[in-house]
Amino acid sequence: MSLDIGTTLPQFSLKDQYGNDFSVTELKGKNPIVIYFYPKNFTPGCTKEACSFRDAFQDFSDEGAIVIGISSDSEASHKKFASRYNLPFTLLADSNKKVRKMFGVKNSMLGLLPGRETFVFNDNGELTFKFNSIGAEDHIKKALRHLKKS
Repeated sequence: MSLDIGTTLPQFSLKDQYGNDFSVTELKGKNPIVIYFYPKNFTPGCTKEACSFRDAFQDFSDEGAIVIGISSDSEASHKKFASRYNLPFTLLADSNKKVRKMFGVKNSMLGLLPGRETFVFNDNGELTFKFNSIGAEDHIKKALRHLKKS
């Protein structure tokens, strides 16, 4: 069951690409937060999505938003991925898919691939926008458009 608009940001902690503990609690109530779930590092669609978030990172920052990417890849894989593509945002390792389940992100492509879904929370920690599509391109445009309207 996916999160509904108006739902409060679920509390969770995961390891980031540097092996540090990252708790979303530290961000809640301070800035808008864009959390995007993606299937796998270094795949063509996920690389395109991450690089698009990177290329639009200043636009998200101008809106005060913090961008976080989550997949089930390891911290080491995230570190290589972030380094290779100069990603300026946090990548979190959800290896047991606990947070993916918490957010209700379903598998796609007949259940073969982990789903691709983007969530935008306002600075009060309330879900104001979500978008689910296996195609990577629209996630960035739609999340940014929503932030600019808010």
